[in-house]
Amino acid sequence: MPTFGFDGKKSPETQTLPMMSLREVVMFPKSIVPLFVGREASIKAIEAAVADYGKQIFLVTQKTPETEHPEADDLYRVGTVSKILQMLRLPDGTIKVLFEGVSRASWTPENDMMTSGEDDEEFTKATFLPLEESQESTSESKGLIRAVHESLEDFGKVNKKVAPEAILAMSTIKEPGPLADQIMPHLKIEFSRKQAILEELDPSKRLERVYELLLGEIEIVSIEKRVKGRVKDQMEKNQREYYLNEQVKAINKEMGRDDDPQAEALELEEQLDAKPMSDENRGRVRKEIKKMRTMQPSSAEYTVVRNYIDWVLDLPWDDIKNDKDVDIEQARTILDEDHFGLKKPKQRILEYLAVQTLVETMKGPILCFVGPPGVGKTSIAKSIARSMDREFLRLSLGGVRDEAEIRGHRRTYVGAMPGKIIQSLKRVKFNNPVICLDEVDKMSADFRGDPSAALLEVLDPEQNYAFNDHYLDLDYDLSKVFFITTANSLEGIPLPLQDRMEIIRLPGYLENEKVEIAKDFLLPKQLEQHGLNADNIKLSENAILDIVRYYTKEAGVRNLERELASICRKSAMKIVEEKNRDKVISVTKQGLEKMLGVTKFSYGEREETSQVGVCNGLAWTQLGGEMLLVEVVLMPGKGKVEITGKLGDVMQESARAAVSYIRSRSDLLGLKPDFYKQVDIHIHVPDGATPKDGPSAGVTMTTALISALLNIPIRHDLAMTGEITLRGRVLPIGGLREKLLAAHRGLIKTVLIPAENEKNLKDVPKDILKDLEVIPVKTLDEVIDKALQAGSESVWHTKHGEAPIAAELLKDELQRSARQ
Repeated sequence: MPTFGFDGKKSPETQTLPMMSLREVVMFPKSIVPLFVGREASIKAIEAAVADYGKQIFLVTQKTPETEHPEADDLYRVGTVSKILQMLRLPDGTIKVLFEGVSRASWTPENDMMTSGEDDEEFTKATFLPLEESQESTSESKGLIRAVHESLEDFGKVNKKVAPEAILAMSTIKEPGPLADQIMPHLKIEFSRKQAILEELDPSKRLERVYELLLGEIEIVSIEKRVKGRVKDQMEKNQREYYLNEQVKAINKEMGRDDDPQAEALELEEQLDAKPMSDENRGRVRKEIKKMRTMQPSSAEYTVVRNYIDWVLDLPWDDIKNDKDVDIEQARTILDEDHFGLKKPKQRILEYLAVQTLVETMKGPILCFVGPPGVGKTSIAKSIARSMDREFLRLSLGGVRDEAEIRGHRRTYVGAMPGKIIQSLKRVKFNNPVICLDEVDKMSADFRGDPSAALLEVLDPEQNYAFNDHYLDLDYDLSKVFFITTANSLEGIPLPLQDRMEIIRLPGYLENEKVEIAKDFLLPKQLEQHGLNADNIKLSENAILDIVRYYTKEAGVRNLERELASICRKSAMKIVEEKNRDKVISVTKQGLEKMLGVTKFSYGEREETSQVGVCNGLAWTQLGGEMLLVEVVLMPGKGKVEITGKLGDVMQESARAAVSYIRSRSDLLGLKPDFYKQVDIHIHVPDGATPKDGPSAGVTMTTALISALLNIPIRHDLAMTGEITLRGRVLPIGGLREKLLAAHRGLIKTVLIPAENEKNLKDVPKDILKDLEVIPVKTLDEVIDKALQAGSESVWHTKHGEAPIAAELLKDELQRSARQ
């Protein structure tokens, strides 16, 4: 028989009893606990206690519940001496025992491990020492007992599993130790925490810890009760609502009320009859409504069909806004109020409005505004809608790669929707809005289709009266919609799409136009946005011109508006700092640097004096016109031609054409036939970091090369533009308006242009032409006659010592050749 001893030596206080280990149960003194016992060693211990030890047994809790045969180290050192009140054997071999705790006791094994016992005894005995408690009662412990009694009442209210008699019995206990021991079996906490309470010998501290656990248990039980109550109420509510809903459905089905699907279908048919659509479309939608009648509302297909019908009925099939005659003068006033210049777009809109007043039905035009960013393409589309008193919609097509964005998805797909065009019409609720398709040149194609191909039907007046969206699968009339597209260039727009649109180019604003826009539009707008009035800032016209020239470089006016906003911000800060709301801030040309910092850009200006081999050329860019110098230097060599300045292929070809032309005219120019073999020619166009290309520099390069070969200066106040041929003819160029503006800005007095461009002078502002002498020329002989410095006696000697003819003789010969 294994025996555990207290200290190896028996003393008068020690006792020996059979010991039984408990799993996840802690026995407390003064408590009665029923337990089911099934392990053989435990049953033997109970039987020995009943037979030989006066029904007394020592109960100890295992540290690890999973251990089947615990040893000394697997058991806690403090247990409870208990008495067996009842024992009942069950048919399965287990016994049910009712234990009553008597007192605490502590045991210590005689050795570190259990020793084997005698063969006829298979249970464990333990030698233990009873643990005595202090019975002192202080005022603090009395107050703690009272608080515990009050908490017991709350605990009994929230925990119905504890019998009221048990609560009443515990409320009569006046000692802290017994009270704590009586409460612990009713608390649902871990057995390790209960063991800690059992090992606490100070009654007051033990009751204090039990009080904390009791409060926590009350809170947990209260929360559980609330949660269970909510769940129960929700379940009852759901069940009740489901039952009532089913009853309502049954009643409505019998009586034909609103929620009946059949009644709902009748309502949809009434809405369909009120829509002004074709009989074919109406018949197809009616079939969908009929299909919906036979479906259960809870089915997924019902939702798909119902969404389709709602889309069809929400579209403005023939709802027109403001179909009356339009006041042309009022429309012109609105367009002029919103935008400065842009004569061609405005004129085209007014023409359309005039025709609309005479014709009852007219197909909407398809306009395409092409121009650099910031020139007002999208904003003028808004003004067009305002002048026509129509709804305006803007659809950005930049980056669109899916054809379904235009034509919609078929209904077989999950989440299918109509395309952007149909969605927009549903949103505005009218069938004749102004729709701006922005950035139409930024679309791209991939495996999902080409959206630009889908636009071919939308933007064709001969086809869009029966536009078929994949989702609707019905013919929809888009002919009354006024479509406006915008693009930065035509390169990204397919040719078939270009053919369906009327191209209107917005080339950008001239300097004088930007000044007017800044004064009349941008500055008042920024003053209002910054909380200023017109008297707070005085901005001179010269200062605005300098902002345009030295702080912006663009075709539009976005950066100009940003610079004006910067001036307004700095002015607002001064007003707030000085707390003077009426302060007037004058911004002059000289004070711009303080407001905006150092200048960011520069522009080409003429040279101070006439020089040999330096000629003023004119170029066109998206940002406006530019004046470019062409420099030619001759060096002794073997005929090598060097061309620099980051020039494109076309410009390099113009340089080679210039050399070939001069070689063909060497006799007239007084040059040796093999002059090109004796010199190296270097042609350079400054601002080498900027790419340059185009044929219009051919005349400029040829003139500069002739000047260098003859050592005759070119007039510094003269500029030219034009393409040359090998026969010396001057061909027309583009961008004349911008080029003449650049010449005027560079203080040029005379400009030579191709004769075929003379017709384009009507597009140039008169205040530019009055300061320039514009001379049309047909041949290079005329260019040389006008460009070379008159009266020059300087000559350039070849290394053979032969002097070419002087400038006067050259001009006489050229004039005689021209007459012939």
